[in-house]
Amino acid sequence: MNKITERLHVKNWGEITGNLDQEGYVVVSDVLTKQECDDLTANYDASDIYRKTVLMERYRFGKGEYKYYQYPLPQLVTDVRETVYPHLAKAANKWMEELKMDTVFPDTHAELKAKCHEAGQTKPTALILKYGEGGFNTLHQDLYGDIYFPMQVVLFLNEPGRDYTGGEFVLTEQIPRAQSKAIVLQPKQGDMLIFTTNFRPVKGSKGYYRVNMKHGVSPLHSGQRHTLGIIFHDALS
Repeated sequence: MNKITERLHVKNWGEITGNLDQEGYVVVSDVLTKQECDDLTANYDASDIYRKTVLMERYRFGKGEYKYYQYPLPQLVTDVRETVYPHLAKAANKWMEELKMDTVFPDTHAELKAKCHEAGQTKPTALILKYGEGGFNTLHQDLYGDIYFPMQVVLFLNEPGRDYTGGEFVLTEQIPRAQSKAIVLQPKQGDMLIFTTNFRPVKGSKGYYRVNMKHGVSPLHSGQRHTLGIIFHDALS
């Protein structure tokens, strides 16, 4: 077992998934070391580990750039994907039951990946994002195909206030028959944010109902901001 896997295994996953149930997101502190963050950022300009580069302005996604990793993924990315997934799969299946949905997620990430590939979703979705001054990301959901997992992860590779200002992570929650609720977060370098990909169950007076969520990034005032995004399902393209 390597260091990142050890660090993840000792986290209190009962508490983590409990907070995820209550709020639709949870920040897990001190998942990556500063050196691991710096190494991922330093490899941003490598030419042999990415399958696709997206300029966000071209598609009106915002202002910034991101790169999708190609298979085989860097070992650290694989370790996070495979170690975190089983804990979240239990919580995701509980959500499906509460919403009376037929979807059942497998116990291991390898099984989920196999289901994606059988459906033609063969492209890895792990990505690294880079924003400079004025950079931002519009509100969106990362689905990529008919098979999707309802939770995903972002790891923060720079320190807010030191490396950049602004650039808060923004979640919106569309409450039925009401206005949207905005949640603004600023995790520290090395922290991991787990959040809802597209919807979550909320208990009401007549049982559970579905609340839709989107996420984005507010404009940077200064500096550079890098994050590592880990989405558990693969993509069609």
